[in-house]
Amino acid sequence: MTHQVFIDGEVGTTGLQIRARLAGRTDLSLISLSEAHRKDASARREALNRADAVILCLPDEAAREAVGMIENTRTRVIDASTAYRTAPDWTYGFAEMGAGQRAAIAAALRVSNPGCYPTGFIGLMRPLIEAGLVPADWPVTVNAVSGYSGGGKAMIAEFEDEAAVSFTRDAYRIYAMGLEHKHVDEMQVHAGLVGTPLFAPAVGRYAQGMIVEVPLQLWAMPGLPTLAQLHQALAAAYAGSRFVKVASLQEAASVKTLDPEGLNGTNQMKLYVFGNAAKGQARLVALLDNLGKGASGAAVQNLNLMLGLDEGEGLI
Repeated sequence: MTHQVFIDGEVGTTGLQIRARLAGRTDLSLISLSEAHRKDASARREALNRADAVILCLPDEAAREAVGMIENTRTRVIDASTAYRTAPDWTYGFAEMGAGQRAAIAAALRVSNPGCYPTGFIGLMRPLIEAGLVPADWPVTVNAVSGYSGGGKAMIAEFEDEAAVSFTRDAYRIYAMGLEHKHVDEMQVHAGLVGTPLFAPAVGRYAQGMIVEVPLQLWAMPGLPTLAQLHQALAAAYAGSRFVKVASLQEAASVKTLDPEGLNGTNQMKLYVFGNAAKGQARLVALLDNLGKGASGAAVQNLNLMLGLDEGEGLI
């Protein structure tokens, strides 16, 4: 059986990446609109309702509009915007988040694709909160750096298009200094935190790849969790996982530096527990491709699950 898939917003950064991952597959048939019809409401409505599955790669308001155009109860939707990531009637599309999440995605009619930063943060924190090693009300800080592709076409032009007025040669840029970021609510809700995490994001002068880090003062925490306990909880949570791996404590101890581009082009995420046992301090780190497991790779993984296909089809 061939499933019909429509990527609404296929010429954007995420849409192009998803299309590349679906190229050449014989189990899917892509519905594509010409450039002249991509913003034509009637053409989009027809495509949205003809498809077995739709992947929305649109700004939030446009994504909500697209969902409103679907007039049947058959078309399944994956939304890559932030519009529905904490909506109770949408299923969160992080398959490895919990024991029942994969089945929930497979059965869902509406799935919200996770953000790139939240994927790393939730991947690190949720198992530790569920294991009782990190209290749900603990004041958590998360530091992260992403390649500039995470900012979409406008930011890509800033870093790549020397003819653009906005072109910059910044080597590294911090942002969201007012502690307002569209991913924070998503991080809090799906990690299981009571309070808002303090999020300190940054962008570097490289195209894609991401490091998400959570520092913990273990000596100040209830129960005085150890590095070994943190690692054990993460390893148990992702045992046998196809796309999320946990480095051994021995491997982590041998790492001298970490390249944010190390998993580019894949749907993999690797978690590390770094730290100093004597000082009671830990650095929890997630390495992933912000356009892979942090966006298009996750969307394809969710699509496969929703259509009853091999979860890893088209992914590495």
